[in-house]
Amino acid sequence: MQFPEYRGRRVRKTENIRRLVRETRLSVDHFIYPIFVQEGKGIHAEIGAMPGQYRWSVDRLKELAKELVALRIPGVILFGIPDRKDPTATEAVKADGVIPRAVKELKELAPELTVITDVCVCEYTSHGHCGIVENGQVDNDASLELLAEMALAHARAGADIVAPSDMMDGRVGFIRESLDEEDLEGVAIMAYSAKYASAYYGPFREAADSAPQFGDRRGYQMDPANAREALREVELDVDEGADIVMVKPALAYLDIIRTVRDEFDLPLAAYNVSGEYSMLKAAAERGWIDANRVMLETLTAIRRAGADMILTYHALEAARLLQG
Repeated sequence: MQFPEYRGRRVRKTENIRRLVRETRLSVDHFIYPIFVQEGKGIHAEIGAMPGQYRWSVDRLKELAKELVALRIPGVILFGIPDRKDPTATEAVKADGVIPRAVKELKELAPELTVITDVCVCEYTSHGHCGIVENGQVDNDASLELLAEMALAHARAGADIVAPSDMMDGRVGFIRESLDEEDLEGVAIMAYSAKYASAYYGPFREAADSAPQFGDRRGYQMDPANAREALREVELDVDEGADIVMVKPALAYLDIIRTVRDEFDLPLAAYNVSGEYSMLKAAAERGWIDANRVMLETLTAIRRAGADMILTYHALEAARLLQG
């Protein structure tokens, strides 16, 4: 039998050779760890739908910050859970709200840690939608000022990056202008640019207590069937002043990550969301998969698709493996 001159197995036969020819690198440098911060004291409560993930009160963040620094994880993104909700998300814009206090605490505990804040009011509204509701519908333009005020509260507290996830049209430009007017031009915007109306968010709804009380979010989040629309959404956010763009979710949207990577040169984030995390955990608990290998393979796939950074609940355990 005549073999070709090239034999692929030659560069696969040892671990060191495989390391030398490896095309995609995964390291702790790529991780952003999501943290759920709840109003109250002494809280470190495991989230039932997300094994290994917790709600933290501000006073308990010290132990988490210590581990993040030790593992050299470069950034976190904060989601707030207030003790009071109302139709206009009053708690979301308070200077002494749960997220501004958490930002200040983390910046004091770990000044080198990049602190990103999620800017969306679904956790703060009694109706659970991501903006102001008028006549049973989310009013896009009426929501922009509220979102900007929320971003300003976070930025004034010391957030390095604000991350609008609401999917209201025009919100990136509105927030950018608001930050600049307050002499906060150094605060970056990570835009959830292509955020799909995904069923993969299910466990997050429990974690953040943010399920809508009526209807759904398909009127403002993207249709999972659409790809070209993602490019339009990203382009709009880039034009409005986004510093980093994001695709969410990640695993079912690797094609979108690759397409965005090929079309735009801004830093690209991908969100390895709660459903993706919890499915892996559930399969691992049943012994159906090798949890660590599947986790690292999953994160590598997101990197291979083109993501520069990954928001992932696996960050702590993946960092331990990669550095161990």
